[in-house]
Amino acid sequence: MKALIQRVKYASVTLEDGSRREIGPGLLVLFCAVKGDAPELLDKLARKTAGLRIFSDREGKMNLSALDLGLEALVISQFTLAADTKKGMRPSFIASEQPEIAKSLYKAFAAKLREAGISRVQTGEFGQDMKVELLNDGPVTIILDTKEW
Repeated sequence: MKALIQRVKYASVTLEDGSRREIGPGLLVLFCAVKGDAPELLDKLARKTAGLRIFSDREGKMNLSALDLGLEALVISQFTLAADTKKGMRPSFIASEQPEIAKSLYKAFAAKLREAGISRVQTGEFGQDMKVELLNDGPVTIILDTKEW
């Protein structure tokens, strides 16, 4: 699994039906399930995401987490993080997990974030064409990849 995590002042997603989900300061997490991902790593990925010390303390040092500050998260499914760009100009997405499995992992990840202590977790809709808006704070962008663990 891969999670691209952005520290944001705000983030929102507009769904195909025009409805909108949004958060204030917190984490925008683009989540990707990759073939062969071990579901037992979901808990660790969620805890690491929630506990990442990427928010500034009073001295301006990245020393606080979304958990420490009681912040929110917006989780968006993002199969394109599994893109293979080694050959040619057209990305290959064969490494991304099958949709039914990926959807299950995506929903489970959002639930695990709540269990990890992020009290308000908003999500997009798996498989939809969504419009995401954000104000990256910093900018701070971190990639977590469970294959590296």
